[in-house]
Amino acid sequence: MIKFFAIPAHDRRLIPEGRLSGPMPWVIAIMIFLTVLAAAAGLAMTRAVGDVSDELSSRATVQIIEANPEVRGRQAAAAAERLRAMPLIAEVRVLPPEEIEALIEPWLGTQDLADDIPLPALIDLKLARVATDAEYQTLRRALAPIAPEARVEPSSGYIAPVISLVRSFQWIAFGLVALLALATAAAVIISARSALNTHGETIAVVHLLGGTDQQISRLFQRRIALDALLGGIIGLIGGAAIIWLIGTQLTALGSGLVQSVGLDWWSWLIIAAIPILGMFLAMVTARWTVVGALKKIL
Repeated sequence: MIKFFAIPAHDRRLIPEGRLSGPMPWVIAIMIFLTVLAAAAGLAMTRAVGDVSDELSSRATVQIIEANPEVRGRQAAAAAERLRAMPLIAEVRVLPPEEIEALIEPWLGTQDLADDIPLPALIDLKLARVATDAEYQTLRRALAPIAPEARVEPSSGYIAPVISLVRSFQWIAFGLVALLALATAAAVIISARSALNTHGETIAVVHLLGGTDQQISRLFQRRIALDALLGGIIGLIGGAAIIWLIGTQLTALGSGLVQSVGLDWWSWLIIAAIPILGMFLAMVTARWTVVGALKKIL
C-alpha cells in the first residue's frame, strides 16, 4: 500500500490531484454517509435481536386461567411450589394482581378490571437453561393435576412477530449497504472514464515516451483512491454524528426492545473500516476501468 502511494512527484503532476475538487469526493462522501447509517442500523438490529432472543429463550410464563379468584390463588401458589421443586426451573415469581393490571392498562384502561374481567394469574419462570419442546410438555403435565387450565408458554413466543419484523429490517439494511457499494462503484467508473477523456492527450504523450498502461492506471488509481478516502472520512464523520444523536434519543426512551438497540465495540470497528473498504473498492474499480479503456483506445 505504501508503495502504491509512493509515486514520484513529477509523475503525479501529469494528472493534477486537487483536494476535494470536483464532484467525486462529495459523491463518495454521500455514499459513505448513507452506507454508515445503513450498516449501523443493520448491526444494531443484529445485536438487539441476539440480546432479546438470548434473554427470552431462558424464560417462560405460566397462566392460571380460573374464574374464581380464591381457587385461582390456591392453584397459583400450588403451581409455584411444584415448579420450584423442578431442576429445570431456576427462579419462580408469582406476579401480584396490581402488576398484571399495570401490564394490560395501556390496552384496557385504568378502571378496576379485576371486578369486571377475571384476569389470569401469571407466574414468571427463569429457566436454568434453554428448554426443549419436550421439556415444556413435561412442565404442562406436571401442572395439569394442580391447575387443569394452566398454560405454559416460552416468553420468546410472545415477541416472535416483532423479532421477525426486526430481522426483515436487518436484511433490508444490509441490502442497502450492498446497493450503495454498487452505486459507489458505478460513480467511480463514471469518474474514471471522465478523467480518461479529460487527460486523453496527456495519456497519448506518456505512451509515446514509453509509459505503460500499468503506470498510467496507477496514476488514476491513486487520484481516485485519495478522493474516495477524503470523501469517506467526511461521510464517516457525518454518519457517526447522526448515529450518536439517534443513540442518545433511544437511550432516553429506555424500555423494551428499544433499550437493546446499540452498537458494540466491534460494530464501531466495522463502521470505522467502511471508508477504507470504500477506498479499496474505488481502487479496484478504477484499475479495471482504466486498464480496460486503455486497451481499447491504444
